[in-house]
Amino acid sequence: MRQNQFVDELELAPKLAVLKALAADEHVTRVAERVGLPQPTVSRWLAELGEQLGAPIIVKTGRRVRLTRAGRLLAEAATRSLAALEPGLREVEEELDPEKGRVVLGFLHMLGRSLVPELVRGFRAEHPHVRFGLVQNARYTVVEKLLHGEIDLALVAPPPDGPEFSSVVLFEQELIVVVPAGHHLATRKSVRLKDLEHEELILLEHGYGLRQITDDMFAAAGISPKIAFESQEIETVRGLVAAGLGVALLTHAETTPPAGLRELPLSPRASRVFGLAWLKDNPLPPAVRAFREHALRTHDVQR
Repeated sequence: MRQNQFVDELELAPKLAVLKALAADEHVTRVAERVGLPQPTVSRWLAELGEQLGAPIIVKTGRRVRLTRAGRLLAEAATRSLAALEPGLREVEEELDPEKGRVVLGFLHMLGRSLVPELVRGFRAEHPHVRFGLVQNARYTVVEKLLHGEIDLALVAPPPDGPEFSSVVLFEQELIVVVPAGHHLATRKSVRLKDLEHEELILLEHGYGLRQITDDMFAAAGISPKIAFESQEIETVRGLVAAGLGVALLTHAETTPPAGLRELPLSPRASRVFGLAWLKDNPLPPAVRAFREHALRTHDVQR
């Protein structure tokens, strides 16, 4: 059978709405009004479809029309096609409307306790219909997900500095030395990095932002750290220090730290910087842009 005996999909696509309307109301004039087309245009389309199929899709019955069996099958197929398209159109509409879109935010585990919930709460107060996807993980994983387009924004420390990314600093946290209460450094007013050269250190595993910062600091100071333990959780690190198993470079505890710890400032002062990052060449949907601007306003960041 020759190809020109079949209905071309590109020609059929604009007529799907006409066929769907015809399935609900077998009246050409009202169908034309419903789809916003002149009645002669609708009549011509229906006649052309019949010619392409080799059989009429409608027959006249007085002032109305009746779908033939072929016409009914085609109209039902059009209705199913548009039903399958509708969720996709709704998803696109939501992405383009900052009041209906979705924001996928990646962030470090520690930020899930208060900072991210507060950011989301403040934003939802102004944009109550925006949906969120929240992805918590180590810095390396969050940055990889951003690079592959799996998340819209990444809140990590330090922010990624590759050419693919744009970022802005939101805030910083002071780095401190955490030691057991009975440790020989516990009575110091401050601690130098050099003082930790021969100490048993408890660090986060590779891939975590704080571990990268710690490694960079020791490397810059020419120190090869003695690593006793590596962990995936900051609070586990605190617990190991409290148990007398070593010392650690951390940030101040958000809640009351375990008993038996001393938190000492570093000299000179050091901090880690948290940034909000996104892909430089990827246009952000309106809802994502709105959340980014909310995060900047919340932290008094000027751009």
